[in-house]
Amino acid sequence: MRPESFRLPISAIVLGALGLIVLVGGFLALAGQLKHLHPLLNRDGGLALVVSGVALVLSASFPLAIAVLAAQRKPAD
Repeated sequence: MRPESFRLPISAIVLGALGLIVLVGGFLALAGQLKHLHPLLNRDGGLALVVSGVALVLSASFPLAIAVLAAQRKPAD
């Protein structure tokens, strides 16, 4: 893979960053640190946030994998 041909997709960056933010919020809610902000941010809400964060991070891996495969592609002779 040539480094000059690989470009990190903006969708992978955005989805990955959002996923990490949601994961941190979910772990804080699971630890009970966010109960004072909203009643739904209890342990059950924290588990939902963790699951959503994992889904966002995994969704970020798809455009990243496609970009890596496209950078490895060789032109036809």
